[in-house]
Amino acid sequence: MISLYVIAAFAVVIVFSFLIAPRRASVEGFFEGQVAGCAPGLWTLVLSQVTTWIFARSLMNSAILGYYYGAAGTLAYAAYYLSFLTGGYIIGQLRACDATSVQDWLGARFGAVGQGTYNAVIALRLLSEVFANLLVVGLIFSAVLPEMAGAGTVAVVVVAVMGLAYSAWGGLSAALRTDVVQMLLFLAVFGVAFLYLVASPEFSFAAIVTSEGTSGSRQGWVLLAVALLQVFSYPAHDPVMMDRGFIADRRTTRNSFLHAFWLSALCILAFGVFGIHAANLGAAYEGQLLATWSGMFPTWVFVALLVSLLVSALSTLDSALASAARLCVEELRLAPRSLAGGRVVMVIFMALGGALTLWGNSTLFDAVAVSGTASMFLTPVMIAVFVFGWSVPVWSYLVSFSAAIIGAAAYFLRSADFMVSILPDAPKYEQLLVICVAVLVVGFAAVLIGSRRVAD
Repeated sequence: MISLYVIAAFAVVIVFSFLIAPRRASVEGFFEGQVAGCAPGLWTLVLSQVTTWIFARSLMNSAILGYYYGAAGTLAYAAYYLSFLTGGYIIGQLRACDATSVQDWLGARFGAVGQGTYNAVIALRLLSEVFANLLVVGLIFSAVLPEMAGAGTVAVVVVAVMGLAYSAWGGLSAALRTDVVQMLLFLAVFGVAFLYLVASPEFSFAAIVTSEGTSGSRQGWVLLAVALLQVFSYPAHDPVMMDRGFIADRRTTRNSFLHAFWLSALCILAFGVFGIHAANLGAAYEGQLLATWSGMFPTWVFVALLVSLLVSALSTLDSALASAARLCVEELRLAPRSLAGGRVVMVIFMALGGALTLWGNSTLFDAVAVSGTASMFLTPVMIAVFVFGWSVPVWSYLVSFSAAIIGAAAYFLRSADFMVSILPDAPKYEQLLVICVAVLVVGFAAVLIGSRRVAD
């Protein structure tokens, strides 16, 4: 019965998405998000930013980290949403330089090397977005249809095809318009579930705030430190956020980032409460918390949580595909700037992202940790230029980039024998903190030395 409710509710969301998507597509709308020649308004941008950043993987991460590490774990993940403030600052600096994208700015300073290294990182980021959200879809349907072999795989294929269908029709304009509806649906459905939770007799805000989860809060505080180290560069390597920073006037853009910060942070913290509450009740961890919740809440609350996750997954998929089309067509020039060119790119990215779901890695935070570490090469460079006005040489940029990529690889391969002998004998998040500090030390040293030599 639960499966029927989930399928029916999600089918309604998909139908609404098709109805809201623009009936007629244009090249400007596909790549620039314009509708009838006009840029999107403030709340279209706000809701689009929020729904693409509180995607299914993030909601699950927040709940899982809350379950294991209590309030500290959920707070650590919410700290990544400070990216809206740092991202707004970065966009403001780029537009003050008359840059039209991060690639434009990097190309002016570091040439093809700057653009090529950045594009490689964000291409992997976009693939991970498609993969991770399809993975959550598969996990949900595997949980609600345990008796059906391959239910998760079938769901992944169906959602991939449906999401691709309306995304490829309208591109960025379709993503923006459907994001608004999907976000409003998310807030309504999730809001009802959250109100039920806080009104239940066993719920206590004091217990939530002081909870240390099932594994103690130490690793949660470590993750908070990691998030604060990564949060300056993190938004710069997210093309979905950066693309939305150049499609409206500066005042609208600045305000959209501010509103997106508090709204998305509240959603992440609220979803994390469900994980913390499960730990406080002593519930056993099962299947990314999905099976845990099914035994904790009434059917309608459980369905509301699952539909919230599915809506957020769908909204992220269309935005990731729109950004992938823009990257390959406008920045890499791998396809003609036409509707057909953009659609071909979307098909390729969806196919590759779907194929990655067969890889079998269900540790959702790892993708965040690896991509966040890889993005840290931008922190020393942007701080040097934006804050101090220094001129950074190409070799300094490359040293910072190399340090970040090596750091990301080290965390990803931390279980390999050769990495075990190098990394400290500590929990993985403490290893990640050490790696992040090392990446920043090397990057800042290279930028400081290089900038001084240029000044001399």
